[in-house]
Amino acid sequence: MLLLRPGPARGRGRGPAGAPRGGLSLSWSPAWICCWALAGCQAAWAGDLSSSSGRPLPPCQEKDYHFEYTECDSSGSRWRVAIPNAAVDCSGLPDPVRGKECTFSCASGEYLEMKNQVCSKCGEGTYSLGSGIKFDEWDELPAGFSNVATFMDTVVGPSDTRPDGCNNSSWIPRGNYIESNRDDCTVSLIYAVHLKKSGYVFFEYQYVDNNIFFEFFVMLKAGTNILYWRTTGILMGSKAVKPVLVKNITIEGVAYTSECFPCKPGTFSNKPGSFNCQVCPRNTYSQKGAKECIKCAEDSQFSEEGSSECMARPPCTTKDYFQIHTPCDKDGKTQVMYKWIEPKICREDLTDAIRLPPSGEKKDCPPCNPGFYNNGSSSCHPCPPGMFSDGTKECRQCPAGTEPALGFEYKWWNVLPGNMKTSCFNVGNSKCDGMNGWEVAGDHIQSGAGGSDNDYLILNLHIPGFKPPTSMTGAMGSELGRITFVFETLCSADCVLYFMVDINRKSTNVVESWGGTKEKQAYTHVIFKNATFTFTWAFQRTNQGQDNRRFINDMVKIYSITATNAVDGVASSCRACALGSEQSGSSCVPCPPGHYIEKETNQCEECPPDTYLSIHQVYGKEACIPCGPGSRSTQDHSVCYSDCFFHHEKENQSLHYDFSNLSSVGSLMNGPSFTSKGTKYFHFFNISLCGHEGKKMALCANNITDFTVKEVVAGSDDYTGLVGAYVCQSTIIPSESKGFRAALSSQSIILADTFLGVTVETTLQNINIKEDMFPVPPSQIPDVHFFYKSSTTTTSCVNGRSTAVKIRCNPAKPGAGVLSVPSKCPAGTCDGCAFYFLWESAEACPLCTEHDFHEIEGACKRGFQETLYVWNEPKWCIKGISLPEKKLSTCETVDFWLKVGAGVGAFTAVLLVALTCYFWKKNQKLEYKYSKLVMTTNSKECELPAADSCAIMEGEDNEEEVVYSNKQSLLGKLKSLATKEKEDHFESVQLKSARSPNI
Repeated sequence: MLLLRPGPARGRGRGPAGAPRGGLSLSWSPAWICCWALAGCQAAWAGDLSSSSGRPLPPCQEKDYHFEYTECDSSGSRWRVAIPNAAVDCSGLPDPVRGKECTFSCASGEYLEMKNQVCSKCGEGTYSLGSGIKFDEWDELPAGFSNVATFMDTVVGPSDTRPDGCNNSSWIPRGNYIESNRDDCTVSLIYAVHLKKSGYVFFEYQYVDNNIFFEFFVMLKAGTNILYWRTTGILMGSKAVKPVLVKNITIEGVAYTSECFPCKPGTFSNKPGSFNCQVCPRNTYSQKGAKECIKCAEDSQFSEEGSSECMARPPCTTKDYFQIHTPCDKDGKTQVMYKWIEPKICREDLTDAIRLPPSGEKKDCPPCNPGFYNNGSSSCHPCPPGMFSDGTKECRQCPAGTEPALGFEYKWWNVLPGNMKTSCFNVGNSKCDGMNGWEVAGDHIQSGAGGSDNDYLILNLHIPGFKPPTSMTGAMGSELGRITFVFETLCSADCVLYFMVDINRKSTNVVESWGGTKEKQAYTHVIFKNATFTFTWAFQRTNQGQDNRRFINDMVKIYSITATNAVDGVASSCRACALGSEQSGSSCVPCPPGHYIEKETNQCEECPPDTYLSIHQVYGKEACIPCGPGSRSTQDHSVCYSDCFFHHEKENQSLHYDFSNLSSVGSLMNGPSFTSKGTKYFHFFNISLCGHEGKKMALCANNITDFTVKEVVAGSDDYTGLVGAYVCQSTIIPSESKGFRAALSSQSIILADTFLGVTVETTLQNINIKEDMFPVPPSQIPDVHFFYKSSTTTTSCVNGRSTAVKIRCNPAKPGAGVLSVPSKCPAGTCDGCAFYFLWESAEACPLCTEHDFHEIEGACKRGFQETLYVWNEPKWCIKGISLPEKKLSTCETVDFWLKVGAGVGAFTAVLLVALTCYFWKKNQKLEYKYSKLVMTTNSKECELPAADSCAIMEGEDNEEEVVYSNKQSLLGKLKSLATKEKEDHFESVQLKSARSPNI
């Protein structure tokens, strides 16, 4: 219900189609007054013409005109004037008279009789809201309503030029209600009404699908109040959306009602002064404006409530009855009973009709559900506090050192449990009102027959809260409990099973849904806060309205429902608990956070460092689970997280990373993408990489317009549109000029709520980053990988979702850097379950060490030398150690060493020249001596023949010995050369001949 305030403006309201226009003030302006005066002048002139021509106009009868009020003036007064009806020529309209005050209105069940301006009661077969109007017939769009269809955002080009535009999208009347569009167009149902006093708008609606955005708002302007019911389908997949249904729109606060509205078909009013019409009961019908309902022929005809005609009863088939089990009797037996679906509309006396199977077959009753016992009676009762039972035995006291594990486990369905209820709902009709939506069937509970195939069959489970047992108080972390159910669906049409959750009775949200036939499977929903929960299972065979039953055999079966740690629950078993240090009794005491129960002593012991306590059991040291690589545990050992510091050894080199500057939430807007009709949307990701003591800082908004959530407090219990995680995703539809005031955020999902570890390896716990998923890194610095997972399972991700973030050193991208997704998977995922991101930043480089710089020595100047230190290029490090200051050291100058070198070089050169001259002179002397010796020998007697050669012939022995005498030392020879002695000094050479002296 929405309160409206009147505005001092002009406007006109409209009633239902075919309803009189009276009761809603007509817009008047000076132009209207002038026209009215002109009409009077023209009438007088026409009278003169008619009198001159001898053909006077007939006087006006009451049927030729109607009364309306002028617009209110500044003093709050108005006039009643007579307005000729269309195509009527008459003269002598009544003169204007002063009307009722502008705020005047009649009571409910009355109308304003305009002739005398008094309130009169409505007659039989009609009704009036007094100062309101009601729209409850939707065979066609009522007068005054209009449809406006637009794109939220489109690609280039007008929508009417595309074959799949929105020209055919609209709200569709469906008899008792009106249905929204099912596509991704934005369609507004608009109605304008003029209020004269404070009022309200009331309507009933059905809104079950988060894939369609529904909003109702009022634009209060000067004059007319514009009411908008607007829907936009968000078609991000192939799943069809469920439309929004609206009916019984009532607007209160109009000035007056000049005529009563006739009762619509299927309703009646049997007394004057009615403010509403009553619905005709079953097997009766009525036409429009009926004073009473007419009965159908009971033997051959039937009708539902609110029918406008009777229909023939069909022959009975197997679809017209169902099977139930009676409560257990004192002998522990239950009977299988067959019953006709009520109300029974079929006939058994027809030729091809079937009979109801015989009932009364007795079967053994199933045992009580765990935590209950029958105590020899025919009904099951919960075990008293501190006791437990498996359902087959009597309740027993928990042994010393243990406590009951409270919760609910329903797996036998002989009667509906006390904290569950069932119902049937259909916004389009009331056929199933009062019916049971679900029926118990021994080892399962199944959907009932309902009144029609598009009914919603409802099953509710109410739990006042969740609280961990005493021994688990310090082990639960963020999880308080969980609900698990096993089900299957058997469908031949487009059936859907919805699982919905309501927190503190504020709003019911769809958590998961399953369409079509599904094999037997289990689903688990985790509870993170202590609140009052209502869990709802809703089954719909088809979303199309059917006059006949075609899918009554389509059903859903739920075999078991288990809720752990439920407040006011029962116990099927006991678990070990910690005892007080004095052990004065067997009462359990809560362990501090992060402590497990030591098996031998039943005392609380703290978990070792870098381990976290299991949320499922705390008994024994094995309850402390080691954290993943590169992670540490919180102080209370509730979760493991990364403190943004990481260390890796590579080729005898130690790499240290500090990701603290990346601990703020990183965001990535990926896209745009377009639906089949051109609606633009983006995928918006938030990533909380590390730090914050393991708190999940990434927030994604759901179904709100401010997706930045800058002003939203994450811990607020009142704000249920936020999801918090390490990694989350929202679908963002940008704002545009066709009505949305800001960007729309919806379909927010948690991609990661558990941190697994950080490592340079590409695989961790079955999460693998393929080598070709991202470009090859330009350096030898290894990429660091953060791995996460989500504990929430879906129909497409039976093992939950996973996320891997590759952190890469890139000095060209300072600060927070840049986030990107694989080119092969532009949505961040290729299968919808595994998500991958690349985060490039200079902050992802390792800390600088002494291996990342080198020294440069300067020239020695004036006995001093400078040594500078510079980073290696390119620089693949950040922060860490700083460059050393330049170093100044003493040194020998270049002039001194140059002189020493020159001296040594000069001495060496002189020595070489001297030696060269010495050996040259000696060679000359040897040549001279030899030639003199040859000449002397040839001049002697008995001169021997000259030798052909000085060489020793082959085969000859060199038997001559040369004996040197008067040898000088090398130093003496050098002195003689230095003194330049001119006289020749010859060495005596004694030759000994090897020949005979006689020769």
